[in-house]
Amino acid sequence: MFTLQVQKASKRFHREWIFKNLNLKLSTGDAVAITGGNGSGKSTLLKCLSGAIPLTQGSIEYHQGTDKLTEESWFRSLAIATPYLELPEEFTLSEALAFHFQFKSPLKQLSNQEILAILGLEKHHSKSISEFSSGMKQRVKLALAIFSDVPLLFLDEPTTNLDKQGIRWYLDLIQHFAQGRILVICSNEPREYEFCEKKINLEDYK
Repeated sequence: MFTLQVQKASKRFHREWIFKNLNLKLSTGDAVAITGGNGSGKSTLLKCLSGAIPLTQGSIEYHQGTDKLTEESWFRSLAIATPYLELPEEFTLSEALAFHFQFKSPLKQLSNQEILAILGLEKHHSKSISEFSSGMKQRVKLALAIFSDVPLLFLDEPTTNLDKQGIRWYLDLIQHFAQGRILVICSNEPREYEFCEKKINLEDYK
């Protein structure tokens, strides 16, 4: 059982509080949507939860069973897909997959060829990512995160740049490959998180 525990989490930039006194406990199998308007702090909270930036006050803990993980080791337990994370555009798609899965084990021992097939981008495997459309890049970001065998998934605005077919593909991916983990989705688009049992509106933590 993997657990993410947040106690009285607060973040301030200069004199403005982005969020204050947020408490949250998630365990394996939980899915939570972090909602709120543009600029409400959803991405900031995600960065704090992943250890990318520190809280101003409060604490975040990762637990594997009864063992508390050190903050320096959090990255091994999570995968993340966000609009602000860049792909290595000088790589081909096959090279990007091979590079990523040197650091993360693939979910269900999927081969890179199987992941290409699920992506629907087999014929683009030797194309440089710099030549991809914004929708293709978003598919790759989601695949790299979701197909990483980790207990914790962070997705920020996951259907950004996806068309209707891409949105259906994302929802199918969640249904078949994101179960049995902790899933945190930051979004103000209900279609992206309608399956989440828990919802937190950051506007309530100002």
